Amino acid sequence: MYPKTRLVVVGLLPVFCALPARSQTDNPVSPAQRPVLTLCCPSNDNASETHAPRARAASANSSIGIAIEKTAPKLPDDFNRGIFYRNKLEFSLDAGWFPINIPFPVDFMLNADYNTYLLKYTLVPVIGSLRWQLGNVRGPLILRGNWDAEFSGAVVAIPRGPETRYFSYMMGMRRNFVPRNSRITAYFDWRAGLGNIDAKGPLGVPYAQGQDFTFTLNLGSGIRYNFNPRCGLSIGLNWMHISNANLSQGRPPNWGTRNYGINVYGPIVGLDVQLRRHRTHSQ
Repeated sequence: MYPKTRLVVVGLLPVFCALPARSQTDNPVSPAQRPVLTLCCPSNDNASETHAPRARAASANSSIGIAIEKTAPKLPDDFNRGIFYRNKLEFSLDAGWFPINIPFPVDFMLNADYNTYLLKYTLVPVIGSLRWQLGNVRGPLILRGNWDAEFSGAVVAIPRGPETRYFSYMMGMRRNFVPRNSRITAYFDWRAGLGNIDAKGPLGVPYAQGQDFTFTLNLGSGIRYNFNPRCGLSIGLNWMHISNANLSQGRPPNWGTRNYGINVYGPIVGLDVQLRRHRTHSQ
């Protein structure tokens, strides 16, 4: 039996030598864990080179996204804030046709007859104005808007009536009613000033104007369509009053020429253009 036992031991020695050495402190590793360790800690250089371009591409795309997010401008919540704002200066040119004669609206307060006269007028004004916006858009609901200060010069043709022309200078205010993100805005304005007319009352023409020097009032309202922040088109109705405030009538016994005045209204259209190309600081 002894020789056979020795042969078995000698035959098993190569098998035990092929097994890996393990220290007494090592923990046993199950077969299920070995593939996980191999995947998490690859030792293949080709695998690292394969994943590197993808990582660099992802990093580059991330950097581009961050740059775009930082440099992209934020859209305004209301583009009308770029049209109506403090210190904006505009020039407007308006032309009207005023053929409708009416009584002076405050005749009842002056103990005067509230009626029109036999002589009728038609006025064709061309009005150039500088408009200076006094504030930014603010206010609730339909009252939201801002104010303009207006400085206007007018040349008026008189195709119907004894006089032929009228020149005036006026100042006033305009209220812009500005809804959110709408190209159409409403307005209301009033102006007062001085003027000169070629009066025919002193020449004996009935119901004509009593003297050349006059005062004028102007009221209007309408809508404006804004093509862009620099240009807009307006259309509305306008009332114009011309009189000399009874300065031509004199006092007894030296009576002068009676003051009748002109009160007409009609449609008016205009073009509004921004004078400064770039917006100035409005704060």
